[in-house]
Amino acid sequence: MPGWPPPRRRHRWYFVMMGVCLTLFVLAWSVVRMWSVTAAVVMCVIAMVIPPVAAIVANRRGPYERWWDESGDPESDRWWRELDDRDDHHSH
Repeated sequence: MPGWPPPRRRHRWYFVMMGVCLTLFVLAWSVVRMWSVTAAVVMCVIAMVIPPVAAIVANRRGPYERWWDESGDPESDRWWRELDDRDDHHSH
């Protein structure tokens, strides 16, 4: 579906964002603080916001990714699939 990146791409984005977060922290207190403590603090505040955003990006699911109702119980899963198929036929 357009607008919904596949899980592998979402996970890659997560690791890139967390890498940027760590890089910001390390650079802020090993290099930038020598010139400007204020800039180092700003970098850390930006780095602080990245982990929750990265978690949201990594855990976002598309409308057709069926993870929320897979119970592991074959009877229950069959019943839900039957209901979903019935809903698909009614919407056309």
